[in-house]
Amino acid sequence: MKIVHISTYHTFGGAAIAALRLHHALRSIGVKSSVLVQETERQEEGVQGVANSFIGKKLAFARFATERAYFVLHEKDKSVRFHFSPLWAGVDISKHPLVREADVIHLHWINFGFLSLYSLEQLFALGKPVVWTMHDMSTFTGGCHYSRECERYLSHCQHCPYLCRPSDNDLSFRVFEQKQKLFKNAPLTLVSPSQWLAGLAQRAALTKHLTSFAIPNPINTNVFKPSSAKKDLGLTPTKKWILFAGVNTQDPRKGFAYFKEATQLLSDRREEWGIVVFGKTEPEALADLGLEVKSLGSLPAHEVVNVYQAADVMVVPSLEDNYPNTVIEAMACGTPVVGFDSGGIAEQIEHLQTGYVAKLYSSEDLAKGIRFVLEDADYEQIAQKNLHVIYQRNRYETVAKQYLAVYKKLVTNN
Repeated sequence: MKIVHISTYHTFGGAAIAALRLHHALRSIGVKSSVLVQETERQEEGVQGVANSFIGKKLAFARFATERAYFVLHEKDKSVRFHFSPLWAGVDISKHPLVREADVIHLHWINFGFLSLYSLEQLFALGKPVVWTMHDMSTFTGGCHYSRECERYLSHCQHCPYLCRPSDNDLSFRVFEQKQKLFKNAPLTLVSPSQWLAGLAQRAALTKHLTSFAIPNPINTNVFKPSSAKKDLGLTPTKKWILFAGVNTQDPRKGFAYFKEATQLLSDRREEWGIVVFGKTEPEALADLGLEVKSLGSLPAHEVVNVYQAADVMVVPSLEDNYPNTVIEAMACGTPVVGFDSGGIAEQIEHLQTGYVAKLYSSEDLAKGIRFVLEDADYEQIAQKNLHVIYQRNRYETVAKQYLAVYKKLVTNN
């Protein structure tokens, strides 16, 4: 059986990383898996890019720029520019050899000028089983990646809060109408890493007629595993370190403001605790956090593992998220996680067993969760519980076998 995974990016972003890990997981159990991306970022067996030539790369960028320019005409403001995908520009990959040879086409995150609604139509027309792993809500909305508090996708998208001129017939309405026609008889099965998102897809007007269920993202437990690495990172070994991974202080959805309020409530532990962050951020954003801050900047993937291993607790204060890779990466290193009760995060963390699930929008409860892990919990027990959960739920073999069972059933019934 041959599987082709379709993903906009090779290694950039959580969705791309999850797709690539699934590809590796399937290969580890003998499945003939390949990945087709917009443009490869490195040479890797089984991964091919559509834009290989100089001209191809220019055309790929032109598709991205064209779609973003199109959305600029509709956007409410700059803050939502990359949070809405109309699937307006894309390339037809239906004749690509990897697609033609595949028994199952597996879509992942395909936005930003890689695939358009027309591209999807051409893929569906092949009549092959198509699995779509949803890494956000955009599959079943009129374009937004996360709906925030809007629930119009349950009936029909319109009057979209992301748009400058919301109306009965706005961009979200038109995209929704196009998707409705496209999905009506599509050979499509939906998968989400979280029960939360799978449940939304089962209720959404666009996808409630389709099969939708959850399979968690995989993690390589031979790479992400416990180790003591504080000295390697220049962290004071006598301190306990609170990790905020992939800092994004500009996106309100990531909840950095709540993290900042929570750490200010922990200032009484300034001598004993510190904060370690990695990722791009402005230095002023890290001021007034109440504790010493060690910023490691952008790190290559192999060094990120050391940070998880060195941290004593990781905080994920996202206000809306599907199934962050960072949570299972930390857990696989034995590091407990504190996060809000939002999206799929509450499914990843077992409250008081592997970490702490805080009340949504409560900086006080977020701080309470950090204190629980660092002061009150049996730390060794909670660390071991993390390793047990990851081994049972997220390791490569476990997840790959679940997907293989889906593929076999679809091919048999096709």
